[in-house]
Order: sequence, then C-alpha cells, then structure tokens
Amino acid sequence: MTADGTPRISNGIVAAVLLLVAVYYGSSVLAPLALALFIIAIVWPLQQWLQSRLPALVALAITIIVTAVVCIGFASLAALAFGRVGRSLVADASRYQTLYEATVAWLEDRGVSVAGLWAEHFNTGWLLRAARQVTGRVNTTLSFWLVTLVYIMLGLLEVDDVRRKVQALGNREAARMLIDATAATAVKFRKYMLVRTQMSVVTGLLVWALAWITGLQFAAEWGIIAFVLNYIPFIGPLIATLFPTLLEMTQFSTWQAVLGIFAGLNLIQFVVGSYVEPRVSGDVLSISPFVVLFAVFFWAFMWGLFGAFIGVPIVIAVLTFCSYHPASRFVADLFGGPVRVAEVRPSTKNS
Repeated sequence: MTADGTPRISNGIVAAVLLLVAVYYGSSVLAPLALALFIIAIVWPLQQWLQSRLPALVALAITIIVTAVVCIGFASLAALAFGRVGRSLVADASRYQTLYEATVAWLEDRGVSVAGLWAEHFNTGWLLRAARQVTGRVNTTLSFWLVTLVYIMLGLLEVDDVRRKVQALGNREAARMLIDATAATAVKFRKYMLVRTQMSVVTGLLVWALAWITGLQFAAEWGIIAFVLNYIPFIGPLIATLFPTLLEMTQFSTWQAVLGIFAGLNLIQFVVGSYVEPRVSGDVLSISPFVVLFAVFFWAFMWGLFGAFIGVPIVIAVLTFCSYHPASRFVADLFGGPVRVAEVRPSTKNS
C-alpha cells in the first residue's frame, strides 16, 4: 500500500461513519424519502401509461389516489387484525400471568436457577407491552405519510425531467450507467413487491387454514397478520409465529396441541420462505441470505420497524448500481445470491 493510500482509506471510513450518523438521526426526513422513491419506482408504469392518454396533472392525481387507497386499505386491514388480537391479549392478562407463574415455579422445582432472572426481566407485562408496541407501530404517524406523499407527488412530476438532465451530462458513459441502473433497480423493486405479495397471500391463506382447522381463535386475523408481516423478512414471520402460540397457550389445555400448532406455523413459514419464494423470484432478486438478514436487522436498528421493511430494497438498489460499474461490480458478485455449480467451471488449457 502506498503512503498516499492510507489517508484516502481513513477519509473513507470517517465519511462512512458520518453518513451512517446522518442517516440515523435524519430518519424523520430520509425514511419518508426512501419510501417515496420505492413507491415511485413501483407506480411509475401506471403514471407513464396514464400520461400517454391524459394530461400530466390528471394522471398524477389518479396515480396518487390509487396509491393512497392501496396504502390506507392495507394499513386499515392490518390495524383491524392487530387491534382485535391485541385487545384479546390485554383482556387475558391475568390468565397469562397465572400460566407464566406456573411455568416459573415448574422450572424452579427442577433446579433451573435462571427462572428467577427470567421472571424478573421477561414477565407477562413485558410481553403485553411488546404486543401493544407492535400493534402501535402498524399505525404509522400521519406526519410520516404526509411527508412521503409530498415526496411522491414531486418525484412523479420530475421523473422525466431528471432523466433528461442525466442524459444531458457531459460524461455519456456515466449518464448511460445511471439511467440503466435506475431502470434495472425499478424493475427489481416491482419484481420484489410482486413476489412478496404473492408469498404473503400464500402464507396468509395457509396460516388461516391451519388456525381454522385446529380451532384456534381469530383464524382470519392470524391470516391477515401473517400476510402483513411477511413483507418484513425474518422478523415478520417470527412475530407471526410467536403471537398465535402465545394466544393458544391459554386456549388449549395440552402442550401437545400448542407444540403442534407452533410446529405447523413454522413449517408454513419455512416452506414458503425457503423453498417456494426462491423459485418464484429466480435470479432477478438473488441476494445472499446473510446480506438479507444483516440488512433487515441493520435498517431495523437505524429506522425501526419501517427500516426492517425497506432494508432489503435498499440492498437491492445498492447491489444493482454496483453491478453497472466495473470498479464496483465485484461487490454485486460477492454479495449476490449463491452461484450455481454449473456457473463455476475450472479453467482448462489445451495441450
């Protein structure tokens, strides 16, 4: 390494740290912007189709109305399901406390010393507070959505203008890469949402069917919750599995029934998430599972529950842009999906 290389690396590290700090503390501005860009990429084909037949402002109004109706309908459905289940959990708080105390006593009788620490930090009140917190996060603040809506309106109006400005750049190669990478990212965003919606519908129907067959209370609500939370990789399916298990612990009298439903819910999540979804998405959304997991938890730390949802699309955008530049293409190759055996062939030389 040359002597002048060390300052560049140090400056790069400092810049990255400052950028992460700005992203963390600027979540009230940057999070709505990220969501707006994501939505613009998804609804742009509709806007473009309408603009070819109607005046630009009329097309924009229709696109905004359609987007708002879909978002409000989705949020209302989720809030209804979470609200009914949350009220049931709060109403049965005494039963959960009794069950919890019996479990702690059973562990202490068998010499499990961690039971006391467990009871101190992870009691029923903590579980109920967590349930209410998740329920409250579903109803995102009005200001967040208003800022996002403003970004969407302004962004849809300026898409064509921004494209013309990029095409007019002096560096033709950079302009071409920016336009191609942006178009490819938008296509992947739409593919990502299509696949996640399909898998969420399948997961919700299977969870509803399992809950209905086994007689679990709130079968329809559990199906809706599984549908909604499946949009958040890893964290969503985990919550959608733990909540029904928590409820069934007071509904069913035998641990075999509780364990059976818990195993059934996990089997649904595993089959849909690990077997069906990769085959439906194909190579278009091929990302390393480690990168997906890191993105979910990293952006959840940065921006909360919304960050867990938008984390994977952010990674998709970064890897797509990296793949369009020779200097950063190795990043997309390194953190993309698993390489098929057929694609890796040893080099041979003719004798």
